[in-house]
Amino acid sequence: MPKKPFQPGRHFLQIPGPTNVPDRILRAMDKPTIDHRGPEFLELARKCLDGIKTIFKTTSDVVIFPASGTGAWEAALVNTLQTGDHVLMVETGHFASLWHKMANKLGIVTEFLDTDWRTGADPLKLEERLAADTSHQIKAVCVVHNETSTGCTSPIAKIRAVMDKLNHPALLMVDTISSLASIDYRHDEWGVDITVAGSQKGLLLPPGLSFNAISQKALDVAKKGGMPRSYWDWEEQIEANKNGAFPYTPATNLLYGLDAAIEMLHEEGLDAVFARHDRHAKATRNAVQAWGLEVLCQNPENYSSSLTAVLLPDGHDADAFRKIVLTNFNMSLGNGLSKLAGKVFRIGHLGDFNDLMLLGTLSGVEMGLSLAGIPFQRGGVETAMQTLSKS
Repeated sequence: MPKKPFQPGRHFLQIPGPTNVPDRILRAMDKPTIDHRGPEFLELARKCLDGIKTIFKTTSDVVIFPASGTGAWEAALVNTLQTGDHVLMVETGHFASLWHKMANKLGIVTEFLDTDWRTGADPLKLEERLAADTSHQIKAVCVVHNETSTGCTSPIAKIRAVMDKLNHPALLMVDTISSLASIDYRHDEWGVDITVAGSQKGLLLPPGLSFNAISQKALDVAKKGGMPRSYWDWEEQIEANKNGAFPYTPATNLLYGLDAAIEMLHEEGLDAVFARHDRHAKATRNAVQAWGLEVLCQNPENYSSSLTAVLLPDGHDADAFRKIVLTNFNMSLGNGLSKLAGKVFRIGHLGDFNDLMLLGTLSGVEMGLSLAGIPFQRGGVETAMQTLSKS
């Protein structure tokens, strides 16, 4: 295999996660490994365990697992549900489908409300289904807040309002893997029972940490039942965490990074973080529309501020386009997943990201469209510049 030629400059990682890791966090993790039973680690762990609550906007327990977000999915399910329990899920995209597949493997009876992958979950459809469940067989409602494969968000507060209106006792489980610390999210205020998250997107870290924010209701359910579990058991984790300990070897150096990430998010201010993501998302959508291309998400109420999925015209391969962009401009764009494979590319604009980085990203896309021979109208980058300068 021929050696890849040297490409000067920094690689543009514009997939919707893992995202760019700031130098400050890389330096924070660049420390000798310490005794995870010693006083220095206990102090670090307590800072992380307390600090991460402020990002979820909760006063409840948050459990940290050394795992990808997939592990946090499983932890949410096995701590609260039993084989044969009925769960209502929404097919908003590829990752909602993976969570659904996992639940099936665990022996959970799943009901999957479909969408066309171009909108978020519809509270009215959920209301209709939950209203028909008069015997309360549905034990949990599982929703992805921001579907990373499509760039569509779901209105979690409205979904909780529907459940409260019906007085339905099901647990509300929400995946925030690509929205936490990027899009406004409120675990307590929105009445979420279990929030799932990962480290490698809005939290500015490499992959390796996953999280469950857990309501008291979910803890009470877990104490009475759930599936056999060991590694994923909340109770053992929470008991050890009281003193800053973990029941097994923690990801020590990633916790150094998490501590720095929490500090950075609060230094900017969470509201400012969310506003920045909103600006970049709006500028990106305006650029896409100026090019004459189509944003995959069709409902403005569901627009994502973490990423934008772009639908290419029929007859044009999104993966071939991505390869041209990578080869010529050293920039990675997200690919289309499962039923969207080859049809869309995804622009990640979340995490450690600023205006000039966005304009560089959009410039690479616009030049790539030209090189790939995809029909488009020039001026998307200029439109994005105008959007940013006005906001």
